[in-house]
Amino acid sequence: MESGGKTVTQVEQWSVEDLVFRIYNLFANIPPGAQTTLLELQRDEHIKYLNEGLKQLGPSFVALDSSRPWLCYWIIHSMALLGESLDYQLESNAIDFLNRCQDPNGGFGGGPGQMPHLATTYAAVNSIVTLGGQKALSSINRDKLYNFLLRMKDPSGAFRMHDAGEIDVRACYTAISVASILNILDDELIRGVGNFILSCQTYEGGIAGEPGSEAHGGYTFCGLATMILINEVNHLDLAGLIDWVVFRQGVECGFQGRANKLVDGCYSFWQGGVLALLQRIDLVTGERLSLFDSGEEDSTGNSSSEGEDTDGISSMAEETCHFKNGEQQDSSCSVNYTSSSHTQSLGNVEMEPLFHSLALQQYILLCSQLENGGFRDKPGKPRDFYHTCYCLSGLTVCQHSCSKDYDSPSVPGQVLGPYSNLLEPVHPLYNVVLKQYREVREFFSRS
Repeated sequence: MESGGKTVTQVEQWSVEDLVFRIYNLFANIPPGAQTTLLELQRDEHIKYLNEGLKQLGPSFVALDSSRPWLCYWIIHSMALLGESLDYQLESNAIDFLNRCQDPNGGFGGGPGQMPHLATTYAAVNSIVTLGGQKALSSINRDKLYNFLLRMKDPSGAFRMHDAGEIDVRACYTAISVASILNILDDELIRGVGNFILSCQTYEGGIAGEPGSEAHGGYTFCGLATMILINEVNHLDLAGLIDWVVFRQGVECGFQGRANKLVDGCYSFWQGGVLALLQRIDLVTGERLSLFDSGEEDSTGNSSSEGEDTDGISSMAEETCHFKNGEQQDSSCSVNYTSSSHTQSLGNVEMEPLFHSLALQQYILLCSQLENGGFRDKPGKPRDFYHTCYCLSGLTVCQHSCSKDYDSPSVPGQVLGPYSNLLEPVHPLYNVVLKQYREVREFFSRS
C-alpha cells in the first residue's frame, strides 16, 4: 500500500491509462489525413523487423535458447499474416532447423538435442504448417509424434507438458491442437480431457490453468479451443465465460489477461480470439457453425452446422474508442447468446456485439504498434516478436470476425484505417493462416 491509501495496482493502472489517453487525445486533435497516417499498418517496417530476427538474434536472446521453435513461430506466422513469404534459403534453413529439434522418439524440443515438450511441439508444428509444401510437411514424423502425445497423457485424462512435467490446460490444448491439425486425433487422446478442462472453469466464468487457480485469458483460449476441437464445448458454462471475457476489455480499448491486471497487447488474440470462437458457436446447443471449416468436416468427422444470428453485447471500451456507431461500427456482427445474468433458460437474447472490434484495433495500431516495426505490450514497453505475433493475430481476428465465412472479404467498416491494413485470415482454433491450414489438412488426409 502506497501513501494516501493508494495501492500499487491502482498507481500502475492510472499510469497506463495516462499514457494511453495521451495518445488518444493527440489522435483526436489532429487532422483526418494525419489520423489516417497514424492508423496505417507499418507493413514494410514490420517485415524488415521480422526478417532481421529470423536471420540473426542478439546475445540477449540466449535466455530463450529453449524456446527457439517459438521464435520461429512468432516470426514466421507474423510474416504469413502480412502476406509475406520467406526467401528460399531462409525457408530451407527454417525447415532444417525445426527438423533438428524433432526428437528421435517423437515431439519437438526447444532446440536440437533438447527434450521434447508439448509447448515447443505446438510451436514447431505450427511453424512447419505455416511454411507449407512437401519438404516441410513430410518432415513431421506423425507416428512418433502420436506416441509422444500418448506418453504425455496422464491417467486423469489431461496431458503433461513433458516427462514428469506439469499438468495444465495449456498442455491439453497444445496436444489436441497438434493432433487435430495433423489428422491423428482419436478417442484415446480425447479421453478425459473435457472433464479436466471443466474442472478448471472458475466461479468467475473464465478458465484457469489448473483446478483451483485464477481464470486467465491464455488458459481460457486454450480451454475453449480444446473443448471445441473435441466436440464437448456445450459442457462449459458458456454464458459465464462470455460474462468474464467481455469485462476484460477496458477503457484502454485493449484486453487484460486477468481481473485487476494491466492491459496487454498479446491478449488482443488470447481474449479477442475467445470471443471470435464464441461468435462461431451456437451458444444454446454448443454446436460449431460452418464458419470454422467453410463446410468441411471437423477433426472428429462431424459436419459443422449453421446457426442464426442475433445481437451480442458491448464492452467498456465504447467510452474511449474514437470510432463510434455511424462511422465505423460493429453493429453488423452478431451471435447467439444466453445471458446468465438475465435468464437461466436456453433462449436467444438480443444484444450488441461481444466485443468492440474497432476499439481493439485502435489500441493495437496506436498503442502497440511501433513506427520502426514490431509491436509491444503497451506504451512504454519495448517491442518483441511475441507481442508482434499476437497483436497481428488479434488484428486479423478483429478484421474477419464478422465475415460470412473466411473466404469472404472483410465486412465493410470492420477494418480500422486504410483497407491496406487487411491481414490474411487465420483459422482461430489453431492460429495458423487459413490457406496453410487447408493445405495441411489436404496433405495429411491423403496419408
